[in-house]
Amino acid sequence: MDLGDRIRIRIQPIPGDKTLSAMLATGEIDVLHAPRLPSSFVPGGKVRRLFRDPVAAEKEYFARTGIFPIMHVVVVRRDVYEQYPWVAQTLTKALYLAKRQAMAELYHAAALRFMLPWLVPGVEEARELLGEDYWSYGLQGNEQTLARFLRYHHEQGLSRRQCEPTGLFAPESTEAFVI
Repeated sequence: MDLGDRIRIRIQPIPGDKTLSAMLATGEIDVLHAPRLPSSFVPGGKVRRLFRDPVAAEKEYFARTGIFPIMHVVVVRRDVYEQYPWVAQTLTKALYLAKRQAMAELYHAAALRFMLPWLVPGVEEARELLGEDYWSYGLQGNEQTLARFLRYHHEQGLSRRQCEPTGLFAPESTEAFVI
């Protein structure tokens, strides 16, 4: 949905004596997109989620588009990369190893990693719906998501030219390696 022509967004710093959560609760701001729930979000309270059932909304979006949003981005400063080009592949290897370990620990059902009932069935459902590598790293497996992001980035005037996903990665980070 293209909302660009119908919505005006005003961006400004918040006053030093306020918090985004409090401003949301008082109606001083209409919406907050943040990695954590604001403290003003309490079940049955005035602040609520945009989607009544966010999990169902995400599943529907993925079924329709094939896109599951990327969670984090790792960046290496250009001057570091130029001086130490091996750092891209070394960092990529380390991240893949950490991911593999974290994924394996989700299946330790004798002592669950997180205090969440149905954790293991939830992981199995994610794999069934999204694929074995449901949070894939790097370029491979993320091309469609990155292409869509870059298209939006350009359409919204945030980049002067339409970029391609391959241009986001140091070549060394996309080379095959054995873990």
